[in-house]
Amino acid sequence: MSTQLTQRSFRDLLGRFATGVVLVTAESDRGPVGMTANSFTSVSLDPPLIALCAANTSTTWPAIRTTGSFAVTILSEEHEAVCRAFAARGVDRFAGREWVRTPAGHPLLADGLGWLDCRIGTIHQAGDHELVVAGAVEWSAVEDGSPLIFHSGRYARLAN
Repeated sequence: MSTQLTQRSFRDLLGRFATGVVLVTAESDRGPVGMTANSFTSVSLDPPLIALCAANTSTTWPAIRTTGSFAVTILSEEHEAVCRAFAARGVDRFAGREWVRTPAGHPLLADGLGWLDCRIGTIHQAGDHELVVAGAVEWSAVEDGSPLIFHSGRYARLAN
């Protein structure tokens, strides 16, 4: 079997691994900023650590990184439109939605499945992304529901 090893084929292969989707938000000097991430994972329970990856081409990540901390909202299957808005460029990502604040002052979707307040620990250059390891300082599971799933370049739902 011959496989052409290209960036596209690598991306397509990794897309077969289903992931959840989160919003990463912060209150920056220029106001609230945020982006979507599906490269999010738990790292450690003791101490509580998470990791995410941010593309070097992101225009939002530098503003979040500068704050030294951020919030994560775990998205439900009802948040596909929110996710699309936060993945788009040149739109007001925070308009028309209900937001609350974490204890650290970062914006959160009011109806997310859960949230974390995180402090950036270490950042590693990893190819065309930065690998961010952050300590979770506060968190809460807020709503019951099914997560927003991303698989093969599309949003999907869990079968019940």
